[in-house]
Amino acid sequence: QVQMVESGGGSVQAGGSLRLSCTASGTLYNTNCLAWFRQAPGKEREGVAVIKTGDGSTDYADSVKGRFTISQDNAGNIVYLQMNSLKPEDTAMYYCAAGDVLAGIAAALRWEGWYNYWGQGTQVTVSS
Repeated sequence: QVQMVESGGGSVQAGGSLRLSCTASGTLYNTNCLAWFRQAPGKEREGVAVIKTGDGSTDYADSVKGRFTISQDNAGNIVYLQMNSLKPEDTAMYYCAAGDVLAGIAAALRWEGWYNYWGQGTQVTVSS
């Protein structure tokens, strides 16, 4: 039984920073990517950042490039999302996920169906 648990969410003023973490317990079988998704009320869930565990390749949504950084600590199966220069439009529930992406890294955020392990989410609220 696999559990993925996010932490680090909270409320921050626009321009501030937060660092999210996700810790996986149990063995993640048939997965090659760790990713962060987010969903705001009334909007579809969107991919934010992804890292391929094998080689460290990363990709980001255009809206967060230059502001967010995904990283992985294999000692403990932890994936991080460093979020800088936060904007009100970043307000959302953030989810970590693990999956087997049968395509290049550029496709990893385009379809959430790749991911079969999900955390419960952590809320990020950015005020103006």
